[in-house]
Amino acid sequence: MPTLSIFYGIEVRMFWSDHPPPHFHVAYAGHLASIDILTLEFLAGTLPRGARLLVLQWAKEHQQELLEAFDYARDTSHRSG
Repeated sequence: MPTLSIFYGIEVRMFWSDHPPPHFHVAYAGHLASIDILTLEFLAGTLPRGARLLVLQWAKEHQQELLEAFDYARDTSHRSG
């Protein structure tokens, strides 16, 4: 699972052949979460309040890039299989 960004100890990752809806994964201090790229809603897991706010702010600023990365990752994984 490639790491897309690391900030304040927060790791943002994406699986190469992940399933819809478009989403990304976050790891922080033993917490794991999956967040929908389009709605920025948590699909699974939790984060402490401060980390949650930072991740949502970051995701809003990088939403288009996240969507492109999700599409690229899915397209690339399907071609290599």
